[in-house]
Amino acid sequence: MMRIIIHVTGIALGMLSIAPLVAVAQTYPAKPVRVIIAWPPGGANDIAGRIVMQKMTENTGQQFIIDNRGGASGIVGSDVVAKSPADGYTILVHSTTHVSNPHLYKKVPYDTLKDFVGVSPLGRQVGMLVVHPSLPAKTVKEFIDLGRKRPNELTYASSGSGSFVHLAMAMLNSMTNTKMVHVPYKGGGPAAVAIASGEVQAMTATVGSVIPHINSKRLRPVAVTSEERIAQFPQVPSIAETVKGYEFIAWVGTLAPANTPKPIVDRLNAEIQKALKDKGVTEKLSAQTLDPMFMSPEQFAARLKSDYDRYAKLIKDTGARVD
Repeated sequence: MMRIIIHVTGIALGMLSIAPLVAVAQTYPAKPVRVIIAWPPGGANDIAGRIVMQKMTENTGQQFIIDNRGGASGIVGSDVVAKSPADGYTILVHSTTHVSNPHLYKKVPYDTLKDFVGVSPLGRQVGMLVVHPSLPAKTVKEFIDLGRKRPNELTYASSGSGSFVHLAMAMLNSMTNTKMVHVPYKGGGPAAVAIASGEVQAMTATVGSVIPHINSKRLRPVAVTSEERIAQFPQVPSIAETVKGYEFIAWVGTLAPANTPKPIVDRLNAEIQKALKDKGVTEKLSAQTLDPMFMSPEQFAARLKSDYDRYAKLIKDTGARVD
């Protein structure tokens, strides 16, 4: 009988300890939420973050305030979030670069897997190989041939060392035995401006960041990095149509500091799901070739770990490094 009483008392105490967290989650957010986007304005992370967070502001009645903290391929912004209170009022929008950084940099000021909890992806990223019109390459084959004829002469931009944009080209160079000069910029927006102005000659850009430059004919689309063609540019072939086995896609996602109470993480997750189901949000993301992408926190945690391991192998195989 005594054991039963102790057991029941333990359950009661457990329920009492959980109750305040549940109450907090029910009233969350009770004040504005700071959203650290770990990249400058204009790139895929910024676009996806602003679209989804604007809808979350409308749905919750509280401001999700964007704070762009670009630098060091997202490390600057990530560090701010890792060291913020784990109360749900500072969250991070970052890309797959988050899990590649620890394999490229000798040291990052936080533990990539242990200091954050994944909330959910927001969108799937597809890249597009684009070139400045001055470069005489209109197909993947012509681009590869040019790279082989002029080793270490062609320059390509990226949104930062270790970024999706960087590694997509590094993988293409590795698979085709071409050597080009990597020129990293502080985000997808600045990189897109650089190639459009002719500072560099090529880039495997996130599609959304270069659509205006493609429409104005300042950039020439060559191919997409997904295995299949994309609905928004059906006339543009995939790199895989020429380079068998090539595929490189990524995500933009939301994370919170480790130890953020699970009820709050679950509430954020539910609000993201609600936003991503909105037709207007879906249309805006799709217009930027960012396919809406949602996962539970548990599914996203598994994806973060698997991508962490995948990027470790990719970086080792391609020899990519921070320049």
